[in-house]
Amino acid sequence: MTQPTYDPWICLAGMAMATERIRIGTTVTPLPRRRPWKVAAEAVALDHLSGGRMILGVGIGDPGDPFLENRTPRVLAEMLDEGLAIIDELWTGRPVTFSGKHYSLDNVQLTARPVQAPRIPIWVGGNFLVPAVRRRILRWDGSCAYKGSTDAPQQITPDDVRGLLAERDLDVKVSGGDPGAFAEAGAAWWGRWIAPMPLEDTLAIVRQGPPT
Repeated sequence: MTQPTYDPWICLAGMAMATERIRIGTTVTPLPRRRPWKVAAEAVALDHLSGGRMILGVGIGDPGDPFLENRTPRVLAEMLDEGLAIIDELWTGRPVTFSGKHYSLDNVQLTARPVQAPRIPIWVGGNFLVPAVRRRILRWDGSCAYKGSTDAPQQITPDDVRGLLAERDLDVKVSGGDPGAFAEAGAAWWGRWIAPMPLEDTLAIVRQGPPT
């Protein structure tokens, strides 16, 4: 039986109010689907509700997503980069004027600033093997990338993590593989995808805690 799913941003607000220490966030928000100024404001609200525990994971979106209006990966990447530039500037609390290929702002100000400084951490998703994705990861605060195409997925390795951290100190989130080996390589986060299932089954997995 198909299990219901819910709007993640509403659910994150509930998580923020029901927890005290756990970090919350998205892995990932397809930013080209959204107006970046709206995402900036929502993320700040969640950062305040959680007391500074919000992480914003972003990507270009999945192929075939009807909400992306058949845009090419190159256009989606341009929109992602412009959107991140706008969000970063809006989080400063200063008036922002921006003129890009896809977005423009004229003296717009988001007066509520994040709790976290210098900003809410931005993690970048996408195919780790694409040079532009790797460059984007290194410009921001973390990686939640996968490796390979959807047709030929590969497992990110501890050596991949070491290579990334050799270029810049940032948060690296991985999935699968040996959590211990990834921790030794410097990955800070290990994720597990949980398929839609009854709530009690999901809670049982969460209560197990992180792998040892």
